Amino acid sequence: MKSETISEPCANSYEMCTEEEKHAVLRKVTFSSFLGNFIEWFDYASYSYLATVIALVFFPSEDPTVGVMSAFGVFALSFLVRPIGAIFWGNMGDKKGRKWALSVSILLMSGATFLIGCLPGYAMIGIGAPLLLLLLRMVQSFSAAGEYAGAATFIAEYAPHNHRGFYCSMVPASTATGLLVGSLLATFMFSTWGADSAFVVDWGWRIPFWLALPLGYITHFIRTHLEDSPVYEQMQNRLKAAGQEVEHPIRTLFKKHFRVLLISFGACVLNAVGFYAVLTYLPNYLETTLHYDPASASTITTIVLVVYIGFIFLSGRISDHFGRKKMLIGACVGFIVFTVPAFMLLGSMNFWVILIVELIMCLLLTINDGTLASYLTETFPTDVRYSGFALSFNLANAIFGGSASFISFWLIDITGSAIAPAWYMVVIAVVALVAMLFTHDHSGKKLDDVE
Repeated sequence: MKSETISEPCANSYEMCTEEEKHAVLRKVTFSSFLGNFIEWFDYASYSYLATVIALVFFPSEDPTVGVMSAFGVFALSFLVRPIGAIFWGNMGDKKGRKWALSVSILLMSGATFLIGCLPGYAMIGIGAPLLLLLLRMVQSFSAAGEYAGAATFIAEYAPHNHRGFYCSMVPASTATGLLVGSLLATFMFSTWGADSAFVVDWGWRIPFWLALPLGYITHFIRTHLEDSPVYEQMQNRLKAAGQEVEHPIRTLFKKHFRVLLISFGACVLNAVGFYAVLTYLPNYLETTLHYDPASASTITTIVLVVYIGFIFLSGRISDHFGRKKMLIGACVGFIVFTVPAFMLLGSMNFWVILIVELIMCLLLTINDGTLASYLTETFPTDVRYSGFALSFNLANAIFGGSASFISFWLIDITGSAIAPAWYMVVIAVVALVAMLFTHDHSGKKLDDVE
């Protein structure tokens, strides 16, 4: 029997809901999207911030840097399946509905994450340990490929058109919250027991991965008790009235919207590199390359993530007034101008200088990150919205995002320059700027009107 979550007449038609009922539904949609995306990024944060411990467990080496690079190598390789996951979940999300794709993907994602926490280490099963780690990370990455795009699409298609930027900012805010909680947990364990203690190496690092299973089930339960988005349902009703149905969304995307897909991919590359570079690579950069105090680096990361969450909501709200295109272009220019001086200032080894520099980088990133989700939902029409968002976002992350930390370490290694990653980010920002100059701004437009 189909569950009803809202009373008549709202159960039959979202458009017949009172404003109070619509807000109640929107809160549930937003919360489930926030929680699902939080699980994904809490896992990524835990993996990144505990990379030195994971390197000890799965990649024993006399050189700690080689071990950490191996751990990040697995991190990067797992991202290669994200475009495959994006095609699958995007296609299913456009054919079977946003609710179906999100409800199924969260179970697969949280299950794979939980199993990572159950893996034996290299000392027990040898080379099988890193291979199993890579396999589970690929399963997790495949299923997570539909989470960010699906969550943002689900929210956008429920949200009021003039406040879409603010509501969609909940998705990147959940990302930052996942990173924050992961950072706090890693800091707590390191400060209480030490990074190389028996407890942390044997059991402590597993805890954040185990938490994914109950959180994933809660998210799944909420999503299965929601109706699909009104925008998607209206499209389906129009197609049924005409005796048609959604067919081959991916084929339609490439055939009719290829230019828009390319521009969206270009717009996503700065977010892909900037997000991982600023929020997950810099803490490791400070410790590994600059040999900065790990406790101070963790404190700075925690402060930055708290501020970041506030900046995200502010950015989303501002984009509702000034438009997505202006915001995204501003972020590109900011990264081009400030990144190299920022990396130079990090070398000062002064706590307050490093904190201020990271906060400025954080502000630039939130201008991009707090705007991108709403921009991508407004770029594609309803019949390919999930597919277009998922593929452009995940392809950029597969090529540039997951490899950001690894490439940054590699550039430093081959050039001998501690600021080599900064120049890499500048080049990426230029690519994104060119893409944004060719895009159309649909800010505030009703999603039914995007063609």
